[in-house]
Amino acid sequence: MTCLQEFDNSVYQANGFSNRDEYIASLSEEYGAELVEALTSILPPSEDFDGLISELEDNFGLEL
Repeated sequence: MTCLQEFDNSVYQANGFSNRDEYIASLSEEYGAELVEALTSILPPSEDFDGLISELEDNFGLEL
């Protein structure tokens, strides 16, 4: 079982998304797919609503 499957979708549903994929797609539209992909490759799903958002805000607009 992968990390994504182990993570409970209820946290995403509580925030208005069906699942993590839908949430990540939304972030990709806002911040750019390249940045979101880079950060989600190193941050665990448990950081999706905390660390990931902080990193996106800190790094938005920087060249990768």
